[in-house]
Amino acid sequence: MRERLDFQLRIRLDAIMLGPGKADLLDGIRETGSISAAGRRMAMSYRRAWQLVEEMNLYFGAPVAATLTGGKGGGGAALTPLGDQVLALYRSMEASCRDAIADDLAQLRRLRR
Repeated sequence: MRERLDFQLRIRLDAIMLGPGKADLLDGIRETGSISAAGRRMAMSYRRAWQLVEEMNLYFGAPVAATLTGGKGGGGAALTPLGDQVLALYRSMEASCRDAIADDLAQLRRLRR
């Protein structure tokens, strides 16, 4: 079995945490066009997914996702420009950290007996 060494970036922004869960939720909203579908994809209830989106909305002072009212085709959601920026910045920080610790992770891997 191949060993997996990795890390998770969690950023404390005053009263909230921004980490892989919220980033994956934003990715899911972008990909599925739905908060509900994004939550289901993560084995998360719609209520919990909505709470996380609302938490980010409150922190940033503007919506990270815009909801579309239902109708014949149902409702939906899309990331706002702010949501796109939040996700892009988080993924950029994640990549920078991964690059910065790559050598150290390799050394940890070599220490395994």
